[in-house]
Parts: sequence; structure tokens; C-alpha cells
Amino acid sequence: MLLSNLLKNVNFNIIKGNIDTEITDIIYDSRKVTQGTAFVALKGYNVDGHKFIPQAISQGASAVVVSDDFDTPQDITVIKVDDTRKALAYMSAMLFGEPAKELTTIALTGTKGKTTTVAMLKSILNAEGISVGTIGTLGIIIGDKIYKTNNTTPESYEIQKAMRKMADKGCKAMIIEASSLGLKWHRTDAIDFDYGVFTNFSHDHIGDSEHKDLQEYLDCKALLFKQCKNGIFNIDDNVYEEITANATCTKTTYGFSDKADITAYGDKLISRPGYIGVHFSTNGLKTMDVDVDIPGKFSVYNALAAMTTAIKMGISEEAILKGLDTVTVKGRVEAVPVPGDYTLLIDYAHNALSMENILETLREYNPNRLIVLFGAGGNRPKVRRYEMGETAGRLADLSVLTEDNSRDEDVMDIINDIIEGGIKKTEGKYVVVPKRQDAIRYCMENAEKGDIIVLAGKGHEDYLEIKGVKYHLDEREVIADIIADMKK
Repeated sequence: MLLSNLLKNVNFNIIKGNIDTEITDIIYDSRKVTQGTAFVALKGYNVDGHKFIPQAISQGASAVVVSDDFDTPQDITVIKVDDTRKALAYMSAMLFGEPAKELTTIALTGTKGKTTTVAMLKSILNAEGISVGTIGTLGIIIGDKIYKTNNTTPESYEIQKAMRKMADKGCKAMIIEASSLGLKWHRTDAIDFDYGVFTNFSHDHIGDSEHKDLQEYLDCKALLFKQCKNGIFNIDDNVYEEITANATCTKTTYGFSDKADITAYGDKLISRPGYIGVHFSTNGLKTMDVDVDIPGKFSVYNALAAMTTAIKMGISEEAILKGLDTVTVKGRVEAVPVPGDYTLLIDYAHNALSMENILETLREYNPNRLIVLFGAGGNRPKVRRYEMGETAGRLADLSVLTEDNSRDEDVMDIINDIIEGGIKKTEGKYVVVPKRQDAIRYCMENAEKGDIIVLAGKGHEDYLEIKGVKYHLDEREVIADIIADMKK
């Protein structure tokens, strides 16, 4: 493609050369530059891509896009823009044929609940027969293929490339988790989202390489609602007024408040072996009785966000109810079918706060016993393992201590830290089963009627990292093997 076409929606100055130069690809990592590519020099918190321009030129770049003054004796086109990250987004959209125009585009932002709400909305749309691609914490998911990403919201080039692939594979919709940093760094630019969804806001992501303060964090989330046609908002959240103050989209609200466009009421917990969820009713936009296959009151809010978006999209009531009743989120309170009268869950909880959240939520279901299997990561601050041990000892009836990415440490040293620095501060019972597969087997073979067992720490991950090597371990496969053995 000609550079002039790539720059169609970009404000730029030509410092040197010719914009009718043929470009084979756009590259923002100088190590990947090949003959005929355009190198875009991105500025990050730690690294400035302008430093790598000489390397990019030596590797055959035909053009460079800069935001700082730069000149070179080589015969190469130099384009100057105000913000190279913004330019990368618009150039990438043109390179891949503006795929957002071929998809219904939905972005979710909020401190918590994005991954779960994406899964709920995808489940609803699938129940309506709509093929969906997603981008977020779990990676880029198109059909049954998962492409791993470095960030919840990848660079704009990766987003545009993924959307092109989605459209080519027959997807009709794309749902993305729009993180505050993704919005701040223009990764979602060049997409005029059909729907933007706000889940909630709380203290997070404050620090040198993220946001300077809570206000900037909020302001970055609010950017989405100047970049979408229809906004879906949690009216119960403390920042609702602030996040909608400068929104240019339509506003539809959900929550328990009578002021919401769709209001939830009568929420209650529902539980049977293999199914732990919530029931609630709604009035307003739709009068519905809803069952959601994910536990906790927060699931009502996530479900409301998903169903409100679906209602605005014109999705049938039947698909909404079916989608929420059958939804699973890989590695997030994920129920795995087992033959016994107990419930087995896989969850990503890998620190004290996330463990406390899930155990307190599950305790509300009054299980016969609440059992948690977990370990702690090696080469990480020891206080984390102490805190996890103390939390599990306080909230679980039994802790099954095992391995979890021990890295360069000995797994027994980590387990001893969990016991001595954490569990022994409580009255909690525990057993030690160092090998994770054996620990899972122990839980399943000793399960009693009405137990809830949580395999914590791995979630969507499918590996164990030991001494610098990642060994394949998918807990779903381990469970299936154990069930097959038990049948024998």
C-alpha cells in the first residue's frame, strides 16, 4: 500500500522524502523491521522508539514516523506527527482495510468485571447465532483459537489485525476490554465503537508507569464515551455522574436504583451440584427473570451490563436468558462437570485479595465444606504467600497446599512459608500435596456431598513454570483424566 493511503486520516508533515512510497507493513518494534516497512517510533514510559530509528533504517525501513525532530542522511521518507501512537492506530486501520466498519464493535471499561461481562455478552450473542471475536485478558479469541497478548488491550496494530481476521472468519461482532491504559495510549483509536460499557470504578493502576493519580485513571476511562455511539452505564457506581459528564454518546443505565433504565431486584443465590449462580428479576427496559451461572452479587451487575447492551442491540429475550444461564468464563469461578454431588471450580485467584473475594462469595452458599487448593509463585515477595495462607486458613474449611509456578524456588520452601507465615496464624486445617495433579486428585477422591472445591491460582493458564521451564498443565485435562481413572 502507498504511504499516502496509510496516512489518509492522519495529520502530518513531510520532513523528507515522498509519501507515494510503497509500504509492505507497519512496524513499531525495530527488531521486526524488514525491507519496505514503515517504522513508527512509539514513546513508552521506559522506552523511546526514536532511539531505534537508525536500527530500523539499517534493516530496510522505507519510511519512519516520528513525533520528535529527526533527520537522516539516508534516502528515506520521514513523517512527523503530534502523537505516533495515534498515528499508528489510524495507519493500522487503513492497512487492514478499516475492519471495524464490517463488525458491530463493543468496548467495555471499568476496574472490575470486564472479562466476565465480555464472556456473558459473547454467550448471549452466540445464543442468538451471532459469531463473536473478543480481545482482552484471556487474549484474542476468534472461534476456538486463542492468540496470547502482552496486554489486556493490545497495541492498535494488533487490534486492527485481529479485527481483520475476525471479519474474514465470518464474525459479525467484536467485543474488547478497553483498559484505562489502552485508552490513554490510543490503542483503541480509529474505532468508532457502536457500544461502550462502563462496569464500575475503584482504586487501581496508580503508579509511575500507569496513572499519576485516581483522577487521571478516571479521565482515561471516560475517554471511551467520546468514542462510541451508545453508552451503557452502571448508575449505582459512585463516579456515574463524573464519567458521563462529558460523554458524547447516548446514555442507557442499569443497576438496582429505581432511576436506572433497567432495574434489578429480588436477587438471590442459587446452588446445585455443578451450578453456583444468582437469580434476579428486572423491570424497565425489559421485564425478565434471569438465572446466571456465575456466583456472587457482583454477577448481577455484570449480567445487567451484558443484557442491557444486548437489549439495545435488539437481541431476543430468549438468547439473553439462555446466554446468561449457560455462560462460563475460562478460569474465573469456572465450574467443571464432575460425577459426584459436589462442585469443582477453577479460578485465577493468586493473591490474598482475590482469594478473599472468592472464598467470601462462596461461603454465602453454605457449602458442606469449602475447600481451597493453592500454592504461591516463586521469586515473588514472601509476604504474598503469608497473606494467602492466612486468608485461606481464616475462610476455608480445608486448604490443600501444592505447587504454583515455583520458578527458581523449591516448592516445599514455598509451602512451608505459606504454613509458618500464614495458616498457623489461624485455626485453619490444611494438608500438603506438593504435586498439583496429585493435589487435584486428593480433592476429588475425598470430596463429600455438598462440598465446594476451588482450584485457585492457575485459572486460564495452561502451564506450570519450574526452574525456567514452562511445563504444560491444563487443570481441565487433569480433571478429565482423574474422572476416567475413577470410572475404571
